[in-house]
Amino acid sequence: MIDTSIAVIAAAAIKATGDVLSAWIQRGGRQEQKPVSGEQEVRNVPPDVIRLRDLRLGDVRRFLAERSIVLRQVSDGDDIPGSYWGAPEAGLIGNNLYARRDTPIHSILHTACHWLCMNEERRAAAHTNAGGDDVEEVAVCYLQCLLADELPGYSRRQAFVDMDLWEYSFRLGSAKAWFEADAEDAQAWLVERDLVALDEHGIICSTAGRRPLAARLRA
Repeated sequence: MIDTSIAVIAAAAIKATGDVLSAWIQRGGRQEQKPVSGEQEVRNVPPDVIRLRDLRLGDVRRFLAERSIVLRQVSDGDDIPGSYWGAPEAGLIGNNLYARRDTPIHSILHTACHWLCMNEERRAAAHTNAGGDDVEEVAVCYLQCLLADELPGYSRRQAFVDMDLWEYSFRLGSAKAWFEADAEDAQAWLVERDLVALDEHGIICSTAGRRPLAARLRA
């Protein structure tokens, strides 16, 4: 006969171990779980999140065009082609990035950085699901934080705020904390693929043929 008290203790220990392991392997970034089939969820945009309509459209177009990405504006209320999460989040088909006026800027950056992190074969076939593994996902998040400072009217500091409001998941609890203290794997992934170069001053972005742009490691 099994001692029920021992069984209960053992079950609790297994659960606790699983919780600790889950917390440990949670690196950061977006939890890429697509909405239930047939139920494209529309997220309520937090009021303080910066959206496309809050910046100059021409600035966003130029920022993306300098990186070989074409912004395709979608009419208010319409579905967004290539949106993995569903409206109002940005969509990706080839090098075309689709967004509405209410699309969050962090989503535009995140989607653009997915494309920048792809090889040529994946770029040509890109449609809705960017793919990639967990390390690539955090590299995308890191690159979007770096490039936030290069988008007129936006900033890395604002990107941290918006990512936290949108509930990006990070082991250290916030986008800023992760970026500054827990992103070595993302840095290494980007450096290995020549998407960024390290020097004694911080990080230098050199993506998609754009001339090198100095970007400080700390906000």
